[in-house]
Amino acid sequence: MNPVVAVVAPGMMGAAVGGRLVAHGLKVLTSLTGRSDETVKRAKAAGLSAASDEEIAAADFILSILPPGNAVKLAQRFAPALTASNAKPVFVDCNAISPPTAEKVAAVLGPTGSPFVDAGIIGSPPPPKEGKGPKFYASGTHAGRFAELKNFGLDVRVLTGPLTAASAMKMSYAGITKGTQALAAVMMLAATRGGTADALFAELKDSQPQMLAYMQRSLSIMPPKAYRWVAEMHEIADFVSEDPAGHELYSGAAHFYEQVARDFDGDKNEVEALMAFLNKDKQ
Repeated sequence: MNPVVAVVAPGMMGAAVGGRLVAHGLKVLTSLTGRSDETVKRAKAAGLSAASDEEIAAADFILSILPPGNAVKLAQRFAPALTASNAKPVFVDCNAISPPTAEKVAAVLGPTGSPFVDAGIIGSPPPPKEGKGPKFYASGTHAGRFAELKNFGLDVRVLTGPLTAASAMKMSYAGITKGTQALAAVMMLAATRGGTADALFAELKDSQPQMLAYMQRSLSIMPPKAYRWVAEMHEIADFVSEDPAGHELYSGAAHFYEQVARDFDGDKNEVEALMAFLNKDKQ
């Protein structure tokens, strides 16, 4: 009998992951309580079924996929329903959180009797049926059970090591990719203010063409997502907290993405300046 999976919440990634599972024959539940009309439409388009917390707690798997700042709150929200449920679904935290935060989630879930799996998503939202999807790195005693969803379209990769190995992997990868994007964007904007944007672009195109091409792809789609990356940078800062300079570096990246998010919702001056730099070869 196929497992029933709950995906909370049906954001861009969550709805796409749920849609992939639906396309592979699974019933996928989600919570739509208090969600916007846009989110409801997205969930329904993906084939997800609205369910109560009690119905979700009776599933076989719960995938927590939401902004990192809400990871612990979601576990706390479902703790009473999971405690009362006889099903004891495997709770998979797929959020961009640091190992200490993952341990907090596991501590909330421990008394409920539901198995906990730490997971980190690397990659973009998947298409429904075929095509490359994101990788789910998973760790912990029960990670092998989560890997059963490989049979239904998910790319699950089980890591050896401690319970929070997956979160450590996610933090390390995101720290490199999104941290580098922050540094590049800061310098592109500084060059624009300094009147050397044309010269910097030409030099990058000549000596660092692969880096420039990567930044053109990644930074062009960054501004609408910047608000989600603020909490993630703070999680990474906590991850490297034993290194004071590293902590300061990623705290600064969090403040930068917060600034981009404000500008994207406001006058868009810096966002437009960044897009102008990235598109110089198209002008």
